[in-house]
Amino acid sequence: MNSIPHETSGAPNPFRAVTLDRLRCRTSMKWRTYPADVLPLWVAEMDVPLAEPVVRAVTEAMALGDTGYPVGSAYAEALAGFAAKRWGWHGLAVERTAMVPDVMLGVVEMLKLVTGPGDPVVVNPPVYPPFFRFVTHLDRRIAEAPLGADGRLDLAVLEEAYRRAVAGGGRAAHLLCSPHNPTGTVHTAGELAAVAALAERYGVRVVVDEIHAPLTATGVDFVPYLDVPGAENGLSLMSASKAWNLAGLKAALAVAGPGAAADLALLPEEVSHGPSHVGVLAHTAALSDGTAWLDALLAGLDANRRLLTDLLAEHLPGVRYRPGEATYLAWLDCRALDLGDDPAEVFLERGRVALSRGPEFGTGGAGYARLNLATSPEILTEGVRRMAAALR
Repeated sequence: MNSIPHETSGAPNPFRAVTLDRLRCRTSMKWRTYPADVLPLWVAEMDVPLAEPVVRAVTEAMALGDTGYPVGSAYAEALAGFAAKRWGWHGLAVERTAMVPDVMLGVVEMLKLVTGPGDPVVVNPPVYPPFFRFVTHLDRRIAEAPLGADGRLDLAVLEEAYRRAVAGGGRAAHLLCSPHNPTGTVHTAGELAAVAALAERYGVRVVVDEIHAPLTATGVDFVPYLDVPGAENGLSLMSASKAWNLAGLKAALAVAGPGAAADLALLPEEVSHGPSHVGVLAHTAALSDGTAWLDALLAGLDANRRLLTDLLAEHLPGVRYRPGEATYLAWLDCRALDLGDDPAEVFLERGRVALSRGPEFGTGGAGYARLNLATSPEILTEGVRRMAAALR
């Protein structure tokens, strides 16, 4: 794989482009869930303006009245081009893709293809809370293979989870988060190849959520799961939504390895009606023409990770924080503060700052909180100040 490093775009830092007053005019979940005196640093929305190519694509669609049903392969072609340039992955075959409404609904559809009711789905907690909710709502059974103390995949624990998952003779899947949310861990090529080897040995189907893939820190290489040896039977879900802040413009892609093409071909045709056509246009524009904006964003995230490290050292030295290799999420170990299992509740009630609650991420989440650092340096600084005030 010959991926390219982040480019220096010369574009301005998008985290410095929107004021707090303007952000409070937004009506999305981040800015409307809590009262106005709460500073929201929780759900995965970024405090940025949209990339100009995205704005242009959506504006032109509105002017044309181009608001019908999605069709065609332009989104998949844009993702394939981005993957080849960004990650050195030339194996994303457009003919082995399918449009799905969003990544989590795509996960559900992939799990329907490779498992049945009551079958186990292995997850690696602490992990994105909707993994638990969507899997159980689908009438599948959660099987945990917790991360190691270092925040990385524990292959021995994973193998034991696989062994137990298939012991009854049924089908089993592994819902892998890559890069991992909430820790920001980027799984290495060696780790992913080991997962693929175990999956082949035990007959477990790997479905991987790669929504945070474009959001790596400087010097960190993302490795697509389907690009490692032995992963031919895998299924991936990808989207531009996290990296370009497009959660409200629904669209994602399911990507099959060569050995999973027949499974993906069984996806009901009506699933492709779920994405927003305008969303598809926006995501296509982001992947094709929004890389300069993305590079400016990544530079801003690097700066915010450094800033958060310094702020915590100064104001909350009891909080342990290891800057993530990817995502814009910070996984904060608050156990030394003696705030109980849910420190986010204390920070909310006493400090009026909203973080994501650690226990919701499953095993290993007690005593932790997740902070969204995709905001301005000023808001990030105020957030940590409020957290520190909550302890006084």
